[in-house]
Amino acid sequence: MIEIYHNPRCRKSREGLAIVESSGQDYKIIKYLENTPSKKELAIVLSSLSFSPLQLVRKNEAIWKEKFKNKALTDDQIIEAMIKYPKLIERPIVIKGNKAVIGRPAENIIELLEN
Repeated sequence: MIEIYHNPRCRKSREGLAIVESSGQDYKIIKYLENTPSKKELAIVLSSLSFSPLQLVRKNEAIWKEKFKNKALTDDQIIEAMIKYPKLIERPIVIKGNKAVIGRPAENIIELLEN
């Protein structure tokens, strides 16, 4: 089953969801702003993406700039920041099996779903 970490207010996330829906594959929507992922869930997402925690952070978010930018943070501290402030998590994230992509650009999702 496909999983999509989705923010309905985000245009790119809505575009990603439309691609997933049009694929005809079974999927599950995870509204991560309402149901914040646990540390373990984020670790799985990061592993599926082959990302470091910092690569998953939306660095242009005001919260990041105000509280975390230019600070020497460990991976654990970055993960804790994303759990406390889920707006920091890049979106949309689409997971299929043990692989995942960020849907920016949307073509990333298409490639994932075709493989």
